Amino acid sequence: MPSKSSARLAALTVAAVCSTVSSVVLTSPAHAAAVAVHDIQGSTRTSPLVGQQVTDVAGVVTGVRTYGSSRGFWIQGPSADGDPATSEGVFVFTSSTPKVAVGDAVTVSGTVTEFVPGGVSSGNQSVTQISRPAVTVVSSGNALPRATVVDSRSVPDAYAPEGDAAAGGSVNGLTLRPKKYALDLYESLEGMNVAIGSSRVVTATDPFSELWVTVKPHENANRRGGTVYGAYTAQNTGRLQIQSLIPTATQPFPAANVGDTLKGTTEGPLDYSQFGGYTLTARTLGTVESGGLERETTRRQARGELAVATYNVENLDPADTTFADHAAAIVDHLQSPDIVSLEEIQDNNGAVNDGTVAADVTLRKLTDAIVAAGGPAYAWRSIDPVDLADGGEPGGNIRQAFLYDPARVSFVDRPGGDATTAVGVTKVRGKAQLTASPGRIDPANAAWTNSRKPLAGEFTFRGRSVFVIANHFASKGGDQALHSQFQPPARSSETQRHLQATAVNAFVKDILAKQRTADVVTLGDINDFEFSTTAKLLEADGALWSAVKSLPRSERYSYDYQGNSQVLDQILISPSIRKGRFDYDSVHINAEFSDQISDHDPQVLRFRP
Repeated sequence: MPSKSSARLAALTVAAVCSTVSSVVLTSPAHAAAVAVHDIQGSTRTSPLVGQQVTDVAGVVTGVRTYGSSRGFWIQGPSADGDPATSEGVFVFTSSTPKVAVGDAVTVSGTVTEFVPGGVSSGNQSVTQISRPAVTVVSSGNALPRATVVDSRSVPDAYAPEGDAAAGGSVNGLTLRPKKYALDLYESLEGMNVAIGSSRVVTATDPFSELWVTVKPHENANRRGGTVYGAYTAQNTGRLQIQSLIPTATQPFPAANVGDTLKGTTEGPLDYSQFGGYTLTARTLGTVESGGLERETTRRQARGELAVATYNVENLDPADTTFADHAAAIVDHLQSPDIVSLEEIQDNNGAVNDGTVAADVTLRKLTDAIVAAGGPAYAWRSIDPVDLADGGEPGGNIRQAFLYDPARVSFVDRPGGDATTAVGVTKVRGKAQLTASPGRIDPANAAWTNSRKPLAGEFTFRGRSVFVIANHFASKGGDQALHSQFQPPARSSETQRHLQATAVNAFVKDILAKQRTADVVTLGDINDFEFSTTAKLLEADGALWSAVKSLPRSERYSYDYQGNSQVLDQILISPSIRKGRFDYDSVHINAEFSDQISDHDPQVLRFRP
């Protein structure tokens, strides 16, 4: 999967382009009579006055945004209408740096528009705003409207209404019910001055100076401070993104980890962002109190146990400065597993797009760092992809690779595997055997178009064969967000992962058909949840079982996204392993931390073949 940062930067470029084209504006605007802010907002997600000219809309400035492609300010009207569905705040889009200050009483004339962050095709909700404004400052230094408090009492347990089938599943035309649905509540507060009290951090500060908190501290909480995402129908409604309007020279944005507390009052206009939906843009920002979160360390495998791990190292290439940190993660926190499936190993010159596909420099640099950290002298096996054929960061040619400790486990080298040749399974003296090791599973299958092909390898541990299949399924890019205007949101990326899961399941069943008792470990960045159809297709007909489900529900996560701790990385096991003695550990060393070296947590399986 491409890094969040690279995908985010690309999306920001698109957003800048879309900032003018995503607004709904009539070419010859009609004029509305004198209106208040709540008349502009209306009781649905889109304004009843969209495309109309409004004159002398009164309000007090509650926040000013001077950066990015969406410069402007928020105003809140002086008198509420008593309808909880209609917001009393609205954003005024100036495009250039606003010439107003917080506390100014203003009148605004302009055109009512609906701006869709990320563009119309994103499926995101729109932000009601006044565009091309003429602004008059009436007075300055006025008291701000009292903030509406968002807390566990005000946020409903239900997340979103079902979309209108006649409108393609959109909720835009539905009357808001803020006491029933969380998304309706947040929409009814769009543009208003809101506040939260001390709240637990549930996604660490990212490189874009954002973090997530929950205002519902008991909602699907885990022991490390996060909120677990355990089903499509079990949303965490208390999640809220926090950004800051305060200049960094005045108050740098805090570096917070999951489990920390954003103490005190955080207050400012409620916005809607392309990256996260409803966002409190803080004019007053709380301070971070550490929760003392520490990186986990798994136990070392016993002599008779085989330890197999999966670890997404997030676009690792020779120019990175994280090799020593990744080595420490593998040696100290994973306790030097016998076999490590690595995902997102880039070629020898990283994202330089010059036809290079070999990754021996990358892998040698990592294995040398592991030795320097006191770990074993791992050997590795991998297959170089066809240039630009496996997706990911352009020019990076990410692939999976096996590290293995030759003092503990042997790799069965069998020639014939390359980027385009499919590995098969034969039966020799009653045992399953790969036709090539390492080899790629069905690389010509359309399921793998612009995606990583699974890497299969045959290992021997204490005289018994173990088949390991390293995967990195297609990313979730292109799916509609949980906060989409379409409810339930479409997950279009699933289509390819379902095909991929079916292909891997068929290959595993081929192994088991040749040897019913074969030990097969299928692992990697599956890019989907343990309860997803993707996982069910991998598990089909009992060929595999996702071992993360052996953990308590509150421990099932390897990734933290927009306040949801969730499973993307999985280790699936064949029946012979499941019936024996095994244990599983999701080793939390990255996803919950602001100084993460990868956005994924590694997973470790220990079993006795």
